[in-house]
Amino acid sequence: MVLFLLGMAAWAQAPRKAGVPKPGAAQLSPSITLVDVTRAAGLDFHLTCGGAQKLYIMESMCGGIAVFDFDNDGWMDIFLVNGSTLDDRKTGTCHPGKLYRNNHDGTFRDVTAKSGLNHCGWGFGVAVGDYDNDGHEDLYITYLEGAVLYHNNGDGTFRDVTAQAGVGNPGNWGTSAAFGDYDNDGLLDLYVTNYVDLDLNHLPQFGDGPFCTYRGIKVSCGPRGLKGSRDRLYHNNGDGTFTDVTEKLDIDPGAYYGLGVMWLDYDRDGCLDLYVSNDSSPSLLYHNNCKGGFTEVGAETGVAYSSDGREQAGMGIDSADYDNDGWPDIVKANFSDDTNNLYHNDRTGEFTDMAGASGFGPVSLPFLAFGMKFVDLDNDGWQDVFVANGHVNPQVDEHSFGVTYAERPLVFRNLANGKFAEIGLKMSPPLSRRYAARGAASADFTNSGRQDVLLSVLDGSPVLLRNQSAPSGHWLRIQLIGKRSNRDGLGARVEVKAGSSSQLLEARTNASFESASDPRLHFGLGRADKVDSIQVRWPSGTIDKIENESTNQELVIEEGRGVVDRHAAAPSGLRPSR
Repeated sequence: MVLFLLGMAAWAQAPRKAGVPKPGAAQLSPSITLVDVTRAAGLDFHLTCGGAQKLYIMESMCGGIAVFDFDNDGWMDIFLVNGSTLDDRKTGTCHPGKLYRNNHDGTFRDVTAKSGLNHCGWGFGVAVGDYDNDGHEDLYITYLEGAVLYHNNGDGTFRDVTAQAGVGNPGNWGTSAAFGDYDNDGLLDLYVTNYVDLDLNHLPQFGDGPFCTYRGIKVSCGPRGLKGSRDRLYHNNGDGTFTDVTEKLDIDPGAYYGLGVMWLDYDRDGCLDLYVSNDSSPSLLYHNNCKGGFTEVGAETGVAYSSDGREQAGMGIDSADYDNDGWPDIVKANFSDDTNNLYHNDRTGEFTDMAGASGFGPVSLPFLAFGMKFVDLDNDGWQDVFVANGHVNPQVDEHSFGVTYAERPLVFRNLANGKFAEIGLKMSPPLSRRYAARGAASADFTNSGRQDVLLSVLDGSPVLLRNQSAPSGHWLRIQLIGKRSNRDGLGARVEVKAGSSSQLLEARTNASFESASDPRLHFGLGRADKVDSIQVRWPSGTIDKIENESTNQELVIEEGRGVVDRHAAAPSGLRPSR
């Protein structure tokens, strides 16, 4: 209630302009409640990633999560990437990732054995996308040595098509990856962030060298002092193959230490741009010239460095319109002793880091953030932010540094006035517990109209946080089916108006850190009891307009046809499958 009153006071003093609620608009609900249901849900997964002491840099980076509907039954399933250890790599011991099918009752079943997802390697990140437009979501998984593309056969199984497709990322340690159609030809292209060029037979000695210490104590070496590995951009040829266009399009010529990637149309010109967060080097923003090429503009747009001009150790990233002014903003996770970034889109082709002014940055100073997700947890129509934290050096626990190896997550409630309040410690017990967390993804796993959050945890079990916030606002969810555009509709811009509220979301699945979230677009609508209008601007340029829809339902919108199906949530929150 205190936070509610503070939010109301801030609203009353705020100027009446775009992005600020008007009298009569929906206000914040009293509480957000996330409950740990991991064990009850049946997620019996253990993430292996090197030894407990994290003597080498690759032992601290595992944790990819994919949320996707692999069997097209209308319920979000889960794939969890697994890592390995140096000893197990030598002996050929395998720690497979796991595929969990949604049982439609809040639980999941392990269906890995018959899925064909059987590559044995040291895994890191995962991307989801229907690269061949056959209506079935495919998987791309990055490894310490190369990557694997799995084609979804549509019968519950997957087939390794890496060699045929030409996207093996040979000789590279890949972290995050993302599908997006950068040339609007209706086919999903693929970007892979690569980190460092490691010689596994001659690894740098723990604590030996100027880049092998943290606050004066010995830790694993890097990334500074190690050779960077150049990112790769693969263009989809439309015949099941891809062409590596990295050099042709001058992608990542400095071979920076890549960790996070997402496609977004930051200037709303209808062509997907690309943002890459790099560790200990400038982050990169590639502006799409709508002619099949890019210009790197990170520094001049204000998203390459900190607000005081420093290189940062960027990890996870995400984008959404947090102030509802109709333009996509960016959040970025950073290392401890630095604040996370909240880049506000100034609508001029430039961004301003509002982390300090918004209250988003200062509290993050002692935390080391990885997963980063915009998600409207209370359905009030304003994007909150969930941050998964965890240090990379277990050795910090042996000293009184004010930082710990395992760290609690951060939950930033959007106060609807350009500011955020961190409420994690005021929430349910799982938010006060500490984790060495990495990936973070959001999804409505129960089709109840509330967004849940899933975390990966190094050397432990994942954490599935079910959203039981009450009361919670009305909502609308939209699934897109592209025809001229890519079938997933990735890159589409969707605007929903309900009462005095106007919201804009871009269709995206791959963001955060090494992860992919629910591809369906989720709009919290607060107290609005009907949707006045929906406009979908597809990558092809086609525009679909829909009017006068009910709230609390999922709409399936097909390019050029409008609404082709509807699914209302059952009173229990669990509805029949399609």
